[in-house]
Amino acid sequence: MTLRDARMNRQALEVVTLDDQGNELAYWLARTPAERLEALELLRQIHYGYDPLTAQVTRVLDVVEPE
Repeated sequence: MTLRDARMNRQALEVVTLDDQGNELAYWLARTPAERLEALELLRQIHYGYDPLTAQVTRVLDVVEPE
């Protein structure tokens, strides 16, 4: 799943208190490590933003003149 594919299903949204977390732990323990990492990466992209044009490593070149 990519950031563009991520959509919130507002009909499935449930607001609970911090004391009432339900089966969230059981849900994530039932996921594979790859699924957990994919969800983590999606949350990171949502939080910090993601621009594929700036996601590349910037190449820096210094020209050194011989002395």
